[in-house]
Amino acid sequence: MIIKSIHLNNYRNYKDMEIHFDDGINILYGKNAQGKTNILESAYLCATTKSHKGSKDKEMIRFGCEESHIRTIVEKKQKTFQIDMHLKKSGAKGVAINKMPIKRAVDLFGIINIVFFSPEDLNIIKNGPAERRRFIDAELCQIDKVYLSDLTNYNKVLNQRNHLLKEMNYRPDLKETLPIWEGKLMEFGKKIIQRRTLFINDLNEIICGIHKNITGSKEDIVMRYEPSVTDNDFEKQLNAAKEKDYRFCSTSVGPHRDDMIFEVDGIDIRKFGSQGQQRTAALSLKLSEIEFVKKTIHDNPILLLDDVLSELDSDRQNYLLNSISDIQTIITCTGLDEFVKNRFKVDKVFEVVEGEVFDERRKENESGIWCGSNPDT
Repeated sequence: MIIKSIHLNNYRNYKDMEIHFDDGINILYGKNAQGKTNILESAYLCATTKSHKGSKDKEMIRFGCEESHIRTIVEKKQKTFQIDMHLKKSGAKGVAINKMPIKRAVDLFGIINIVFFSPEDLNIIKNGPAERRRFIDAELCQIDKVYLSDLTNYNKVLNQRNHLLKEMNYRPDLKETLPIWEGKLMEFGKKIIQRRTLFINDLNEIICGIHKNITGSKEDIVMRYEPSVTDNDFEKQLNAAKEKDYRFCSTSVGPHRDDMIFEVDGIDIRKFGSQGQQRTAALSLKLSEIEFVKKTIHDNPILLLDDVLSELDSDRQNYLLNSISDIQTIITCTGLDEFVKNRFKVDKVFEVVEGEVFDERRKENESGIWCGSNPDT
């Protein structure tokens, strides 16, 4: 699975730009605020219909324009897919696959599988539970359309129940309708809990070996799913929390309150781990995500690294780059020093300057970077 090209029209700071990627390591370098991350965002958008930053459609349209277009060409198992996305300042986005419009976002999921790694992900261990839930949901929604449907339905029912709890202050008779929404909440919630449990179990089988390699077999890591409720006691806990929910007009139990625990040698590193341990665990987690996708879809995902290398020491840089030699990777960075110093093989280099992209296929005698299949050519 590779992205062959991306064409951006009136997207973020790009007026009209087309970029063609190599199927190996691609570098987008340039000063800050030039538009490097915007290219990664557009790729993620065409895979999931959403910005990895949570931006609204109108926020991604070039200033002064009413609409934006993205066209991504993907090659997957000897088949070519063209994904067109039309963003509008008012109204829903339009999506087409091979020039055929689709009505449901779920029809897009699975064509491109992307693992996105940003500096924010290095803080996933120490940040709040919402970050870790977002990690779980982002991956499962890409590979499991049933989970995507269950999560979408759960969030709709959750919002409806919360709305009902607020309205009951003015219309007590609405309390009679509460059991209907609670039944649906438990129906979808139990499925989410069961799927997340399997996901964490699968990741645990992968992350242990990766973490041992990164730490030189000095540390053992275990991930533990920490659900707000189990699928067996959901109804009991929901009933027990009703008075609290009435008082705060919010649903206090359910998978929207779930969390994950990371233990290194039996210690919860969210609370007691060093920053180095937390960052190493985060790196292990993202590399485990790559292996999980490979195992699940029997293909390589596409890896997007958004200025992550500058946040890692040389040992972790080496481990990361040596681990991704077999998958297409698009890396953003502010300079090429690390690649030159460590003589990493790079297949294609682009310089990004104020919304313009320049193909710089450099050779070793010019920059010290191996670029292309043979470093001597």
